[in-house]
Amino acid sequence: MRRKDREITDFTEIIKIMEECEIVRIGLADGEFPYIVPVNFAFTVSGSRIELYIHGAMAGRKYELLRKNPVCSFEMDIPLKIDCIYEKKDVTMRYKSVMGKARAEFLEGDEKQKIIDDVIMARYEETKNFEYNKNTVERTAVVRLSVLEITAKANLPVGGADI
Repeated sequence: MRRKDREITDFTEIIKIMEECEIVRIGLADGEFPYIVPVNFAFTVSGSRIELYIHGAMAGRKYELLRKNPVCSFEMDIPLKIDCIYEKKDVTMRYKSVMGKARAEFLEGDEKQKIIDDVIMARYEETKNFEYNKNTVERTAVVRLSVLEITAKANLPVGGADI
């Protein structure tokens, strides 16, 4: 990482950033050009192990690429604000971000159902107790992205306080 002064190495702080993010962008191998797609996600942490979970239709480019090559890169961020620093005549974007690499695994059966109920639906207050149509689960792909590498970075205002 070029800007070591912006690097976040504290695992707890990285997890806090992830908790604030609503979307993860995954980068997949697709011939000459990578394919990057934003998706909703949920995640679990066990010790130092992080697993992201995404879901969607069982067809489409993202799932075809993950089946062909089950590794991906990912990125999530929180843009805070543009900051004009008048005394330096400078402009900077304030943000927090997390990036990494992961290995994908498609879940099936009881494990897939458990992740949908206990992780994906439980992430948001609105869906935590929502009685959804469980018949859709058989037509839903659920993918576990086991994080292999993770880094985080932030450009916060002087003093480090969040905006």
